[in-house]
Parts: sequence; C-alpha cells; structure tokens
Amino acid sequence: MQDEDQNVVERIRAGDKEAYALLVRKHQARIRQLCLWTLGNAAEADDAAQEVFIKAYRGLGGFRGAAGFSTWLHRIAVNHCRDLLRKRGRQPTESWDALREEKGEAAEALVVREDPVIQRRQLQEVLDRLPEQVRTILILREVEGLSYEELAEFLGCSLDAVKARLRRARAECAEKARHFLQPADV
Repeated sequence: MQDEDQNVVERIRAGDKEAYALLVRKHQARIRQLCLWTLGNAAEADDAAQEVFIKAYRGLGGFRGAAGFSTWLHRIAVNHCRDLLRKRGRQPTESWDALREEKGEAAEALVVREDPVIQRRQLQEVLDRLPEQVRTILILREVEGLSYEELAEFLGCSLDAVKARLRRARAECAEKARHFLQPADV
C-alpha cells in the first residue's frame, strides 16, 4: 500500500498533477474523520481536511518517503488541527464539576448507550476534556486504527513507548469518562 502511494507521489513529482486526486480519494475519509474527532465540528472538519490536502500537495517536495505517505499526511492533519485549536483558544480547562453543573440533566442523558449519535457525542465530550497529546494518540489508534508500528513512526518513538503512552492515555480517558458519567449525588 505504501509502495502504491509512493508511486503516485513519484508520478506527481514527474509532472502528473492530476495523480494527486488518487491520493485525495484514497485518504480523504480518514483525514476528515481525524479532523472531526479532533475538532468536534463537521463544518470545521471539512475545511480542515481540505486545508490538509492543500498543505500536503504544496509540501510534496519535502516528503522523503522515510515514513509512509499516510503517516506523513496524518502528521500534517494533526498539526493543522492543533493550530486551529490554538487559534480558537479552545483548551480543555473546564472542570468536571462545572460540566455537570452546566449540563445538568442532559449530562445524565449521555449515559444512554443504545443510540450511536449519543455515544459519539458522549465520547467527544470526554475527548474534548483530555490533554491534547492524550486525545491525539487515542484518536489515531482507536478511531483511525493506526497500528502500533505506524504510531511509533508517527510519534518518533519505540513500540514500547507507544504501548506505555496508550496504556496511560486509555487509563486517563477511562477515569475522565467514569467521573463524567457518574450520577451527581451531591
């Protein structure tokens, strides 16, 4: 699969600019989904995914092929979404108690697990309140389905480091979710 992407990149570098559409079609859904999970807004995700592909096209000269094209593209997407979040000023600083107070009865409704729309909103609520690095590794592994090897390449660390980071990220997410979903007895 990486060889296939690399062949398309070589065609583009050789002047076949139309070949880029092949890469866009192949990776568009995953990049949009990554942007959606990171930004939490469909319209922003659509715009962000489009910008990611523009940045990638402009940066193809810098693509060395040491990492797979999809890994390189994911890195661009994550960095672009981080920039958007910084510009937006959205940082997970809200306390869990404030969230319960703000959501009231609506927070309890998020516990309904049968409805996939509610499940997605519920997960997004938890992810939005995690630190950026924790959120990123969870999205890349659990949502995007990157392998441990792809994560190691993406993060520039060993497989053991990836496993340790994921273990900590999953524990933090579970703790936040447990705390978030507890009925407020107070």
